[in-house]
Amino acid sequence: MSINCFTERVNEFAHKAKPFFFVIDFEKKKPLVYTLEQAANKNVFFDIGGQKNFQQFSQTNKRFEIIPKTIIEDRYKRAFEQVQEHIIKGDSYLLNLTFPSEVFFKGTLKELFLASKSPYKLFFKNQFVSYSPECFVKIMGDEIFSYPMKGTVSATLPNAEELLLKNHKEIAEHATIVDLIRNDLSLYAKKVRVNRFRYLHRIVTQQEDLFQVSSEIQGELRNDWRSNLGNIIWDMLPAGSVSGAPKTKTLEIIESVEESPRGYYTGVYGFFDGQNLDSAVAIRFLEQYNGNYFYRSGGGVTAQSNCEEEYQELLDKIYVPTF
Repeated sequence: MSINCFTERVNEFAHKAKPFFFVIDFEKKKPLVYTLEQAANKNVFFDIGGQKNFQQFSQTNKRFEIIPKTIIEDRYKRAFEQVQEHIIKGDSYLLNLTFPSEVFFKGTLKELFLASKSPYKLFFKNQFVSYSPECFVKIMGDEIFSYPMKGTVSATLPNAEELLLKNHKEIAEHATIVDLIRNDLSLYAKKVRVNRFRYLHRIVTQQEDLFQVSSEIQGELRNDWRSNLGNIIWDMLPAGSVSGAPKTKTLEIIESVEESPRGYYTGVYGFFDGQNLDSAVAIRFLEQYNGNYFYRSGGGVTAQSNCEEEYQELLDKIYVPTF
């Protein structure tokens, strides 16, 4: 689907108050828009804030584990060092560096989709599953909200909350992303403000619990925003929390240092119910390729980043949110 086709279809559906699902890849080359029936017929199932396009299939009590199969630390280190060179030169001051890790996984993607506990879930054509904790944008009435997530630590560490909330690198990184998202919202919204800055929430997994940090940003849209919804979504992409700043140059660096295109990983998906919109950043992402499973994860790199710590964060994000 072309860019124009995507924006025109979204604008038309939203203007007519017609519910639809959409998904857009990180590179913005494969956008898709489906009605609920079309999505199910294409073997695409979602649960977005409790709004879903399927009757609950039979659930499983199976315990899932996703275990890294190969160590990619050397490859990650090479890319990390390249990113640091760009940061030193002033090309970027925050870049979200991601890598796919081949993993052992016993089960099916659909079983994992049904068993995982997350506010945003997507099963896509038996190609990948995303069980994302991160909202991209939410529109209710004429108000638009974004909840960028940046900052992760194992909840098992002593004083984990304090370690995360008082870490100077994490504070600077989060502030950068909040400022970037404020600018993105300001393309179409007025009175953009930060309602909550750096609040914690706990994610329960089968391996170990994690603390993650988010903020809430809000703005006011024109009352005719539905007729322009496709453009609003498109112009804010890629999401700031999974790209970096400044966005345009940082995207060029990501393309040069990461080993392959991200595809739908770190893209966005969402649902318009006829009146309001809810959407997610496509993270916590397990994909199937040629019979093998790959889990994609990563984190923000700044001038203050430590390679070993960033690689550990990449590993910490390989989890199943079930309990």
